[in-house]
Amino acid sequence: MRVPKGIEPAMFASALREFAAIVGTDWVFSSDDDLALYRDDYSPVKDQPDERLASAAIAPSSTGEVQGIVRIANKYGLTLYPISTGKNLGYGGAAPSMTGSIVLDLKRMNRVLKVDEERAFALVEPGVSYFDLHRHIQERGLKLWVDCPDPGWGSLIGNALDRGCGYTMTQFRNHWEARCGLEVVLPNGDVVRTGMGARSGADSWQDYRNGYGPALDGLFTQSNFGIVTKMGFWLMPEPQGFRSATIEVPRYQDLHALIRIFNYVENSRLFTGMPYLSSPLLNVYNAPETLGMETPDRPMLQPTPEHLDLIKGTSVGYSDALERYGREKGIAYWSLRLGFYGPTAVTAAQWEAIKGLFGEIEGVRFLDGKAFDLPVPQELKGDIHLPEFGIPSLEIFQLVVRRSFNPAGSAGHIGFSPIIPRTGQAIIDLNRELGPILAQMQAGWSGGFIVPHLYWDRAFVCVIGLLLSDDNAKNQQIIALYQKLVRKAAEHGWGEYRTPILFQDLVASTYDFGDHAMLRLQETLKDAIDPQGILSPGRYGIWPKALRAKGKADA
Repeated sequence: MRVPKGIEPAMFASALREFAAIVGTDWVFSSDDDLALYRDDYSPVKDQPDERLASAAIAPSSTGEVQGIVRIANKYGLTLYPISTGKNLGYGGAAPSMTGSIVLDLKRMNRVLKVDEERAFALVEPGVSYFDLHRHIQERGLKLWVDCPDPGWGSLIGNALDRGCGYTMTQFRNHWEARCGLEVVLPNGDVVRTGMGARSGADSWQDYRNGYGPALDGLFTQSNFGIVTKMGFWLMPEPQGFRSATIEVPRYQDLHALIRIFNYVENSRLFTGMPYLSSPLLNVYNAPETLGMETPDRPMLQPTPEHLDLIKGTSVGYSDALERYGREKGIAYWSLRLGFYGPTAVTAAQWEAIKGLFGEIEGVRFLDGKAFDLPVPQELKGDIHLPEFGIPSLEIFQLVVRRSFNPAGSAGHIGFSPIIPRTGQAIIDLNRELGPILAQMQAGWSGGFIVPHLYWDRAFVCVIGLLLSDDNAKNQQIIALYQKLVRKAAEHGWGEYRTPILFQDLVASTYDFGDHAMLRLQETLKDAIDPQGILSPGRYGIWPKALRAKGKADA
């Protein structure tokens, strides 16, 4: 039995017995074999002294059981680390942010509590995965889609709380922004419901999120202030049809106009599907960091030796020779693929209007993509990106198998994901500053030009996957380079939106306005809401007072 630091073995054994009295002995886990399931499979410090390890795990089946567990944790001064399904690979998985914590595994709370087709919402528990909700909807023949991230086995609630994203209409892709109504167990055992759920018997809990008075939902995303046991989500009504279309421009400098016009087009809602920005001329490598560059309508090119040599001769992605080569061969410097949902006549008119706007760019090309009625015809399901049609899958894990750029395969990955302004200049600046750091890497980086993703309105997110191995020395190089990336990005005002647990303190420290005023406010809230510091110490860089004083390095 692993015993948390500072806790007497007899006291810990007594606490486990009390937990078992609430959830049943079958749902309290303390053996080494059981706890192996709560390690981070993608940890860059696996089997090293600073790997984060749980002391036990508990799997409740109801909100009431969660309340009881929280009260016992307070009684004994034990720390809990809630997880939904523990599938947050690349960001920590099921492992706690502090070694010795008890993982509160909410996988048994897996009920789809309500789905309303007319009002287009669902109310679910934390153990409900994207596969679960999709299956529930399909079995009942409901005309609704659930927006999915790439790994469909994850939890809707867990992904939303970590501010994950998907691939359908703009208003559903940001999973936190598509939530409506939370039920939360606080560190003292109280249960609160946000929004209209704060009224007893309110039937509008999943219709209007703000309720009355201060809106508190945001306290529970990327934090350690409570345990979310229910959450509502707005679902996407199944559209009548889908089409895709691509805009290609021939010159490096066309990037500025392409992004400027795109911003207007998206902010005006002239299309509502998932956009993909890519560089067919630069990103000819099929690698994780170019995920999204190989668009659903435009596969990667098979480069010639001449093409590869020209890419190597670029500076921040540009050379006269490469641009000339692209124009001679008809290969676009930049490509923007758009998705449209709706009736054929409407999406056709939207596409014509968009072509008129981008027509100001000299040499622009417009390519029609797929167009079909929905639901997706069976014969097309092998040729589409399934999450773009509300269908969960696990195809993303093909990226970590043996590939040409990584013949040994990998032992997982970690994601570096800074937010940058949505301008062409920001893309160029990002590559100028971070490209030389990435070039130092010994594995996991093919040398491609970083092209950001367009999951959300208004800003770019650059998801850069860094591959891990079973070689600790190589992983230590990845860790050191990751830290360089974070610090260099911070020098230019680019901050990560999400990060693996190993780097949460580092990333939190880069949000430094007003002498870290935001972190100090978060710590004030932590001390008020969770005075004993029992929930997820260190999660997203927020530590309780006792651990703050002794130093986070010991945790």
